[in-house]
Amino acid sequence: MSVMVWKLLPPPLLLLLLLQAGSTFQARKTEVILAYKVIGEPCEHNSECQSDCCVTNSLNPQKFCTPQTVFLQCLPWKKPNGHFCEEHLECYSNCCIRTGDSPNRFCSAKTIFLQCVSWRKQEGDRCQSHSECWSLCCLPLSETSPPHCTKRTGLLALCLPVTLHAQGPGP
Repeated sequence: MSVMVWKLLPPPLLLLLLLQAGSTFQARKTEVILAYKVIGEPCEHNSECQSDCCVTNSLNPQKFCTPQTVFLQCLPWKKPNGHFCEEHLECYSNCCIRTGDSPNRFCSAKTIFLQCVSWRKQEGDRCQSHSECWSLCCLPLSETSPPHCTKRTGLLALCLPVTLHAQGPGP
């Protein structure tokens, strides 16, 4: 039956139909190619990638096709240790801390107990709060001096202020 339809159409009309069909096929073919970008190619949406995963994979804001995890998750790139950060979620280690005197924070490895321990000041350094010191003890050395990191004292290693016994006239 279809053979008869083709024979009944005049050749110019038949040529027009074939050209239109060819351009439609080309448009569809282009869309299919765009939807299957390989890993490493730039992208904007997950649907463009073979892996169905389009995320940033470096400090560059450009997104790229990346592989999914074993659990079919599409995880964004996170900063490695040593990079500047503002919050824990930015880091691969999930640990964004101060690493020195500077108030800037950097991605850092966790301890073997999976703790995120921030840098702290040494004994004798000026401080504002107990949490700034390794000893967790920030006290003024005298009534008129600014607070400094000091050793914990006593049998129970408490953060106790130094008391000076005033020597007055005896009995």
